[in-house]
Formats: sequence, C-alpha cells, structure tokens
Amino acid sequence: WAVLLLVHLLLLYFVVTRRSRSKNDPPLDKGLIPWLGHALEFGQDAAKFLSRMKRKHGDIFTVRAAGRYVTVLLDPHSYDPVIHNQDSLDFHRYAQVLMERIFLLQLPNYQPDKEKAVMKQHFLGKNLSALNSTVSKHMHNLLKTEMPQNQKDWKEDGLFNLSYSLLFKVGYLTLFAGEQSSDSSHLAVVYEEFKKFDGLLTKLARGTLKSADEKKTAQSVRQRLWRLLAPAALTGGLGSTPWLDGYRQVLKEEGADDEMQARALLLQLWATQGNVGPAAFWLLGYLLTNPEALAAVKTEMEALRLPPLDSSVSTPVLDSALDETLRLTAAPFITREVLQDTPLHMADGQQFVLRKGDRLCLFPLISPQMDPEIYQEPQKYKFNRFLNEDGSVKKDFYKGGKRLKYYNMPWGAGLNGCMGKEVAITTLKQFTYMILTQYDLELCNPRAQIPAVDVSRYGYGMVQPEGDLLVRYKPKK
Repeated sequence: WAVLLLVHLLLLYFVVTRRSRSKNDPPLDKGLIPWLGHALEFGQDAAKFLSRMKRKHGDIFTVRAAGRYVTVLLDPHSYDPVIHNQDSLDFHRYAQVLMERIFLLQLPNYQPDKEKAVMKQHFLGKNLSALNSTVSKHMHNLLKTEMPQNQKDWKEDGLFNLSYSLLFKVGYLTLFAGEQSSDSSHLAVVYEEFKKFDGLLTKLARGTLKSADEKKTAQSVRQRLWRLLAPAALTGGLGSTPWLDGYRQVLKEEGADDEMQARALLLQLWATQGNVGPAAFWLLGYLLTNPEALAAVKTEMEALRLPPLDSSVSTPVLDSALDETLRLTAAPFITREVLQDTPLHMADGQQFVLRKGDRLCLFPLISPQMDPEIYQEPQKYKFNRFLNEDGSVKKDFYKGGKRLKYYNMPWGAGLNGCMGKEVAITTLKQFTYMILTQYDLELCNPRAQIPAVDVSRYGYGMVQPEGDLLVRYKPKK
C-alpha cells in the first residue's frame, strides 16, 4: 500500500506541475529529467548552456531548473522594459532568497530603499572624493608594507593572489575597519577566512554543498567571519567608518539583532570586496599577456601629471583596457521575480507574456558582451576596442543595424545597477597605476597565457580563473 500511495502521489505531482506552452509563452524547454530539468547543466556552465538554448530557441526562452521555470532574455535591444519595470518584476525577492541561503541572513523589516539610500550617500556625490582618497591612502600604505621599496631582488607570487589579497585589505580598511587596525596579521586572517567562504559561495547560492565536510566547513567559516566582523558591527568611534555607521543604523531599523548585524556585514563584505580583486587580476593579466596593450597603457601613464584619483583625470587607453577586461570577465545574472502575468514587447516586434511565479533572467555576458554580431572576434582581448581611431571613447555599437543602448553591462543597469561602480573603477585604475609606475612587474614565463575561466562562477559577478598566473616584481630603481 505504501508503494502504491507513493506512485499515486508522484502521478498527482506531475499532473499538478505539468506545464505546456501556450501561444503567448516564450519557447519552453523542460529538459528530460522531471522536476530537475536543466538545473545541472545550467549550474555547471551557464554560458555554455544558455548559448546552446539561444541557438535552439532564439533570444528568449523558458527552461525548467529544479522545479522553477526561468525565462531567459538575451536580446539587449529588449532589455529596457525589464530593467525599468518595478511594478511587476521584482528584484528584492530573489535577493532575499540569496541572503538567507548564502549568509543565513533574515531581516525582520527589510528596507532595501533605505539601504540603497545609505549606499548612495557614501558611494556617490560629494562623499565619493573623500572615499577615493581613503582608498588611495590605504593602498599606498599596504603597498609599502607588502611590496616594500627597499626590496632589491625579484619576488614571485601568483597574480590572482597578489591582486585579490591587496585590494581586499584596502577595501576592508576603507569600509569596515576605519582607523581601528591596520595590523597585518588581523588583515591576513580576515582575508584567508573570506577566501574560504568565497570558494564555497556558488555552491551555497545553488544549495549544492555535497559532503558533510563541505557543509561543516561552510558553517564554521561563516561563524569565524561573523566573529571577526563583530567588533566593526558593534562598536562606534575607532574601528568604524561613516558608511558603516549609517548601515548599522539601517540594520537596527530593520530589526536586526547583534547576530544578524554581523551576518549582514558579511554580506556587505562580499558585495563590496568580492569582485574588485578578481577584476584587477584580469586587467593586469590581460595587459601582461598582450605586450602592445601593456606598452600603450604605460605610455599613457607616463604622460599623466596626476595619478588617476577620480574621473577628472583622463585615461582613455586605460579606460578602454578596463572596459574590455570587464566585457570578457564580468558575468552577473540580472534576475527578477515575475509578480503577475506581464506582457513583454520585444524589439523585433514579437510579443510574449511572462507568467506570474516564474523567474526572469538576463545574462549580458552572452549578449551584448560576447555577441559576434556586436564585437568582431569577441573571445579575443583587444585593449583599444572601446576607442575610436582618433583616440576618443567609442560608444556606438550596433546589433541588427540598430545602435545599442546596452553594449557592455558589467555593472548591471537601471535603479539596481552597482552603487559602488565609481569607487570600484577608481580603485582599479589607482591599483594599476601604482603597480605599473612603482614596480617592475613581469610574467615568470614570458609565453604564459591567461588562465581559463572557472565556469562555475558564472552568474555571481566577476568570474575567477581556474589557475593563477605566476609573476615576479621588484620596485623600480
């Protein structure tokens, strides 16, 4: 009887959850495995899977993944109606799912608009200059400590480790530690624990931690980071920053107790520091493996009268090299929950209805960023791709004969775009400037190539390399 009951329940489940395509739906691809659908292939290599679906179905389609139906839109001409629709397409619900799944964070009275206002106050406008100056100060001090000017011999390191560790520490001191501590041992411990956590982040997000050891490691490293962040979360004055004070006040208004405040700070630590270090690695890595690009950037830097502390210092060659780096390696999903049946008018005239309860996903890495119709040889790094022949910034890119509004989207777009974009860009430019003007930096193996991408990181900001790129450095004479 138990077996018979189970069979009947399974049959009932499949009848209730069975879905077929109606005339207003995008193409539907449920996969061969009931309930699971395409979840495994989607999670293993999203770019490869979604490119295959695009070739099969076109610029819009719906796939089943672990019981959810996800509509994927890959036509950048049609992104605007999604990005600017806040009434029926919700950003915050999925964000809350990830907050709980990755960070075990639950805010009783979640107020995303207030959080955004605090970010805007401290990362944009009149406070941006002060923040950039603080970044510059910490970067200068850390370089003196970790890459001392009295060093005479070449020192070897992995470029990813070098870039990530230095910029993580700069960001941590700037936003979390204030003047409290630049103690190198404390910074090293926070970074090492953070790297362990970051290594498990995509599995936490997808709920695919496999072994008991992995689950135990994830929990223990989160607990250690909560303890390390607790002083910054719970004390004012020394050991705090203006941004941190403002954010803590919002957390209190959201009903977060001391434990939840520490968890929220881990979320912000990852959100603010999880992408800049990897981006610096890719930028320097592409420059070192492309001698023409490195020479052009160095020539521009040598002509500067002032370091690039903000956008007032013109660096079109470095800007193009950075934009090209981000085109190749920035791979976030732009995700929305569909709150009600929503019509979608595509730029090519097609019309569809997004179903209530589905999830909508844009993946700009595939289009526009790696679209061969927009970029010639999209897999290739071309440092001057975003420059016109006269050296001015190139902003005109086309698809289907129409000029694109969205031709490169490493920072997202619209009201939910990255609030820290300007700080991140300035940090990357300052770091590149300091490294290339104050140090001799070269590949240990002159014929080394840029490492392959860790495809499991697709969807969560900057991708990371499968391996490292061995470099050596010493201060310039």
